[in-house]
Amino acid sequence: MKSDISKSVIKTHDIRQFQFRDTPFVKLMNRRIYNILMIASRYDMFILQDDGRVEEQIFNEYASLNLRYPPLFTQVSTRKEVMNELKTNRYELIICMPNMDNSEVFEMAKNIKADHPHIPIVVLTPFSKSVSKTLEKEDLSGIDYVFSWLGDADLLLAIIKLIEDRMNVENDVKTVGVQTIMLVEDSVRFYSSELSLLYKFVLFESKEFSREALNEHQRMLRMRGRPKILLARSYEEAVDLYRKYGNNMLGVISDMSFNHEGEKDKLAGKKLGEWIRNHDKYIPIILASSESENKKYAVEIDASFIDKNSKTFPYDLRKAIKENFGFGDFIIVNPHTQEEIFRIKNLKELQNTIRQIPDDSLYFHLSRNHFSRFFYSRAMFPVAEMLKRIDVSEYESMDEARELIYDAIVQYRRMKNTGVVAIFDRDRFDQFSNFARIGEDSLGGKGRGLAFMGSMVKMHPEFNAYDNFPVLIPRTVVLCTDIFDEFMETNQLYPQVMLDLSDEEILKLFLNAKLPERLVNDFLVFFDAINGPIAIRSSSLLEDSRYQPFAGIYSTYMIPFVDDKQEMVRMISDGIKAVYASVFYKDTKAYMAATRNFIDQEKMAILLQEVVGTQYGSHFYPTISGVARSINYYPIGNEKPEDGIVNMGLGLGKYIVDGNVGLRFSPLHASNILQLSTLEMALKETQTRFYALDMNNAVKEFPVDDSFNLLKLGLKEAENDGALRYIASTYDPMDQIIREGYYPGGRKVISFSHILQHGMFPLAEILDNVLKVGQREMGRPVEIEFAVNVKNQKEGAFYLLQIRPIVDSREMVSEDLSKIEKKEMILYSESALGNGISNDVYDVVYVKTESYNAANNSLVAREIEKLNKTFSESDRNYILVGPGRWGSSDPWLGIPVKWPHISQARVIVESGLENYRVEPSQGTHFFQNLTSFGVGYFTINPFLKDGGFFDEAFLNAQPAAYETDFIRHVHFDSSLTIIINGKKKTGVVLKPGE
Repeated sequence: MKSDISKSVIKTHDIRQFQFRDTPFVKLMNRRIYNILMIASRYDMFILQDDGRVEEQIFNEYASLNLRYPPLFTQVSTRKEVMNELKTNRYELIICMPNMDNSEVFEMAKNIKADHPHIPIVVLTPFSKSVSKTLEKEDLSGIDYVFSWLGDADLLLAIIKLIEDRMNVENDVKTVGVQTIMLVEDSVRFYSSELSLLYKFVLFESKEFSREALNEHQRMLRMRGRPKILLARSYEEAVDLYRKYGNNMLGVISDMSFNHEGEKDKLAGKKLGEWIRNHDKYIPIILASSESENKKYAVEIDASFIDKNSKTFPYDLRKAIKENFGFGDFIIVNPHTQEEIFRIKNLKELQNTIRQIPDDSLYFHLSRNHFSRFFYSRAMFPVAEMLKRIDVSEYESMDEARELIYDAIVQYRRMKNTGVVAIFDRDRFDQFSNFARIGEDSLGGKGRGLAFMGSMVKMHPEFNAYDNFPVLIPRTVVLCTDIFDEFMETNQLYPQVMLDLSDEEILKLFLNAKLPERLVNDFLVFFDAINGPIAIRSSSLLEDSRYQPFAGIYSTYMIPFVDDKQEMVRMISDGIKAVYASVFYKDTKAYMAATRNFIDQEKMAILLQEVVGTQYGSHFYPTISGVARSINYYPIGNEKPEDGIVNMGLGLGKYIVDGNVGLRFSPLHASNILQLSTLEMALKETQTRFYALDMNNAVKEFPVDDSFNLLKLGLKEAENDGALRYIASTYDPMDQIIREGYYPGGRKVISFSHILQHGMFPLAEILDNVLKVGQREMGRPVEIEFAVNVKNQKEGAFYLLQIRPIVDSREMVSEDLSKIEKKEMILYSESALGNGISNDVYDVVYVKTESYNAANNSLVAREIEKLNKTFSESDRNYILVGPGRWGSSDPWLGIPVKWPHISQARVIVESGLENYRVEPSQGTHFFQNLTSFGVGYFTINPFLKDGGFFDEAFLNAQPAAYETDFIRHVHFDSSLTIIINGKKKTGVVLKPGE
């Protein structure tokens, strides 16, 4: 039988047939030895327990090698104790230390085997000629192995692992292709010492190679993929093991003299080697013999040779294994002179070196499976399996094989990096890394969300069903919350930030403080990997939590990329400190008070993240960015609430999350876009401006305003950049129509028609999948932020930037609110968000419409902020009514309040006027906080049919508790009843006493 897999040539363009999947290490080594029964005399027990401290030594060995589950030893000395233990407890291994003067142990072993055939029984005995003669006379049918015991705990470790390997090898080889090493030896003395050496070496090397894993958990799991060691004590046993596992064998170590066909054969090792060579020309074979003249037979079968009598035998064996079985450094040699050309220590080095390896060296190493053995020994099975299938003789040029190996490494590294929170390693982090952490504590809310999305993408390969439009996570490094703690404590900032200081004073304190110096080298490695603008994003403990998302409360800065690395270090350091400072700003403290949180319980992690986009001269921005929600509270036509909603636009996402006009659509109804339904709406209600990062603004001192270096540009700038080519339609004023597609001249309308209506990229389908999977995996409705980069008509990429839960009230109202008579209402909306009934609000604050002028919106915002503070101080809530979009960053679109300025509002109403119509401000951070706190959200356009109702005249007739030129506050002695039917999206506020 041929042991090597039948090779089918693989071409570079076929690399995608190998959709590398994570190796399920958790399914390996599932059968363990947890309890060992030691049968020994009281003296031997003393030697083991008190003098030898065997359990302590085994525990220490396990700990030093990063192994888990060290077994427990139970020691007994009499037959009665043995039988009692086997009746009452479970044991996976029995170790006997017999008194060689009697045969009781061997007879007892036969009896135990009869009742417990699956428990391995091992004999430990000091070895000598007399012991050997005694053993030859004994019936060893109940004994699995005999070992020479000199009191070394390494042998006990080897015995445990040998038995575990025997228990698991069949499953582990079949499951993932775990490799094996076969030791063929019949001398008890030699295989006892060789197994100790072999396991010590393999476990240590596996511990070293596990450093290729991205975090501690993966390192522990990866140890399960180490090579299994198989012991054969005869020619026939060796052949049987090779037939079973030869296709997954790193190499063979064989004695020369052992039993063959029941007789001692002094050349059995040579014969076995010849038999193996007929099945695999290149598998490494190491022959070990006490007779140095046998070296000539090793040469005949192209095997290495080790003299067992050499004083350096242990060193020679380790050296031979390291050089031949794929362990240690991968040494690329000149095949003619055997001169070393390259020395490769890890996967990243191989990736960087592969294109420099000469053709003849590459052919030499590939043809002998050296590349696949390098990966197999490191438990990188998917790449190893693929490379083993390369038949170099089929390639016209080694360049094709070279590129295939490079592409395979890149694809494998991308797969491994996706969905994993890696420990940041300067030697490993590069452009193919994805998500890493610096520090030990929490990733914060945004960090957790981003890590969750990464794992979601990895678990659902359907997201990446389109080669030209992959779903990705931006490359990210998280500074965990313990870095924040260290920064605050080292600089003694807590006493100062609790003082009543202005935001500017707090920021100055933080900018003058120092970050840990060790971070500088980490930053330099990060810059090399990103080589582009970097976003410095907040990720606090409370941010984006399941119950109280803190959306948009803290700062996010973006910095341009410059060639001066020291300047980059300064900017990123100041950006981090500025985000830290935002924890203690005035608005944050107000928010904390409103949410019953304590400022000193908040801790900040930082996301350092590549900015998704393309550079156009001095501007940098993505083709598309937006916000998508898995619940659509404003469905139109045949849309359903569960179909979700998306609001997206050109440029940086701040434009959308701040409440500016983007394109609104449901992913399952991407052709049904209200804003494009008429010429008038398309020209009036679509995006006209966008945000871009100013690449020339490397500011010397960061201000409180985190948008200081963002440019708000007109579409003409994007048109000049060439960014509108695939996302715009063109208005033809002559024919008074909008033509789908980009044409010279004419006003451009951001319609995304090429993508949404004509399927240039499957954006709507991906958004629908992401929302549905996100909601299912998170167990509640979700909101995601995303960005899209379009390179050309055939290449693009979808980036997930953030995910957060939408916190909905569980109380549902089944009442039909439309049947309530108007005279009983103050407010009625058929576009209401929220669920439930409230009876504890007594106040209404409204913007007076009689003399309303949008030019005064900023003044109105300040008056409402003052009034909200009085409600906060008295812990009371109110209903807030006003025209336009609450929280809009554009004062012409609505009143530009921040959330802390209206934090006590229980119901917020956006009421349109005849000449000031309202589009709901869905998709903003502001909007997210409304839903997070269970705040009722009404949209009313009383001048439209079914647009709702607002009885302002009734409120005007009530005495004012507070009044200015712009706003009015009315207090009632009886509570106002608020009812919201979330299923039907209707809401009502009843007059007191009704």
